[in-house]
Amino acid sequence: MKNGIDRLIADPALRAPLDGRRVALLAHPASVTEDLTHSLDALIAAGVKVTSAFGPQHGLKGDKQDNMVETADETDPVHGIPVFSLYGEVRRPTGQMMSTADVFLFDLQDLGCRIYTFVTTLLYLLEEAAKHGKSVWVLDRPNPAGRPVEGTLLLPGQESFVGAAPMPMRHGLTMGEMGSWFVEHFNLDVDYRVIGMEGWDPDGPGHGWPADRVWINPSPNAANVNMARAYAGTVMIEGATLSEGRGTTRPLEVLFGAPDLDAAAVRAEMERLAPDWLKGCALRETWFEPTFHKHQGKLCSALMIHAEGPFYDHATFRPWRLQALAFKAIRNLHPEYELWRDFPYEYEFDRLAIDVINGGPALREWVDDPGSEPGDLEALASADEAAWQELTAARILYQ
Repeated sequence: MKNGIDRLIADPALRAPLDGRRVALLAHPASVTEDLTHSLDALIAAGVKVTSAFGPQHGLKGDKQDNMVETADETDPVHGIPVFSLYGEVRRPTGQMMSTADVFLFDLQDLGCRIYTFVTTLLYLLEEAAKHGKSVWVLDRPNPAGRPVEGTLLLPGQESFVGAAPMPMRHGLTMGEMGSWFVEHFNLDVDYRVIGMEGWDPDGPGHGWPADRVWINPSPNAANVNMARAYAGTVMIEGATLSEGRGTTRPLEVLFGAPDLDAAAVRAEMERLAPDWLKGCALRETWFEPTFHKHQGKLCSALMIHAEGPFYDHATFRPWRLQALAFKAIRNLHPEYELWRDFPYEYEFDRLAIDVINGGPALREWVDDPGSEPGDLEALASADEAAWQELTAARILYQ
């Protein structure tokens, strides 16, 4: 299997359109070739005229641990080129930034989830490239969560940096495919191309992540494929008072952690409510004490997700429903529990974080309504999932 960057480096014919043109690279720590050379170094060694680089949220170096921790612009100490932050003073490239190159190479490893902000950064780059007459090439990489689609569509007016467009939480596309859909959906007049992967099989043994590729964190808390599979559910905990495991060695791989909850009781209520929503993984009761972030220094009862090894079934694992069910079980057991965290999530001041994350209030309202049943949320989500698959069917590059 070869990623887009590997094909570009290996094939002079693919690189030929870059001859004589200034090139910018948008990258992070997982932007590496098959021999683990960083894409910036590999492109320059191959003779590409790289004149600037860009870093997304968490930075080109991937050193910023938490959300809403900004990165400053800098100069690359080895190559002497400017490195612009797209998670600092700005979220979308400025005209001055766009003036530094003719072609912008997008080489970010994604997690296949709408809220993972690299997908929004791709849209912003495409929009600015259209305004300034620039070219955008996506050097495609696998979607480690594979093809399954899950969640309700983001509602009009609910857009944010974690909600670029009317897509579900788990979108099932690669960044190359997503860019193609953005161009179509937003009617962008931009020179866009995808340097596709060779030999990627989304339905193969790795269910999206190739067995012959090592995992490199695309962001500090994306530590392994188990996290990538669970993330479309566990990311919702960022909008809750519960711990998502930040401050531990396995962040975003738990359904919750809290010092005042009983994990066994929550699990039993989940099994009573919707046993089918627990399929495809194993849940294990555990304890942790975060060294920072929510519930720092407190012993938390938790449920760990194992979407891996003999416990994983790619066809039945549905992390968004699983996480929603955990919220619902907690609400049933503790009707007055202060579940939703009220803070300016990704600089959105007028909406609850859980609503920003889900692209609307439907999930929170379902959790908080004592009369709602799993079938109510199932009906909403299944209709939206089918609609999304129909919308994007023509953009699929890999079968």
